[in-house]
Amino acid sequence: METLTQWILTHAEYAHWIIFFGILLAGFNIPISADLLVIAAAMLAATIVPDNLWLLYGSVFFGCLLSAHIAYWIGRLVGPQLLKWQFFSRFLPAARLNKIQTFYDKYGLLTLIIGRFIPLGVRNAIFMTTGMSKVSFRKFAIRDILACFIWTGVSFSCFYVLGHNYAIIKQFLYTFQIALFLAFGVTVIGFIWYKKRKATTTESSPQ
Repeated sequence: METLTQWILTHAEYAHWIIFFGILLAGFNIPISADLLVIAAAMLAATIVPDNLWLLYGSVFFGCLLSAHIAYWIGRLVGPQLLKWQFFSRFLPAARLNKIQTFYDKYGLLTLIIGRFIPLGVRNAIFMTTGMSKVSFRKFAIRDILACFIWTGVSFSCFYVLGHNYAIIKQFLYTFQIALFLAFGVTVIGFIWYKKRKATTTESSPQ
């Protein structure tokens, strides 16, 4: 993942294509973090290639949307067969699948919105479970457009703002690090003083 991130930075003018196809690969359960790619896109739009703001956001939105469709169809077409493999049975244990399916049946759109904000494979697990449950693709796709827009909009905007204020944040971070170092130093000195005082008190106390 670090190599991919570095490559994106090196080829910033083509980053929207790299990010788009990287997110698509995540839909196949290849260990590529869509979250990190969204962060990279937002940071690039804020700092290195501001002219490509909408290209970068578009790559994130449509990449995440189509990635969910890929995971849905994998679950719908070959999900039961995949669960026979040890890798997928660990990634999608029966207990997790049942919980996700129950939650989706009960809450529908809310499941997709919340699931979009949960990394570490939960997002894809929801999409695959939806496909395995034979939920109408049209219903899933319509619901997920809103969920995807909310997640990408919030995530991209937050890191875009952070990228724009990087210098200020860096300055405050430096100040915070100094304050934390001083607080740690004072704590250590205070602890040593307390231990020495306690030892002196114990030695001078009558037996």
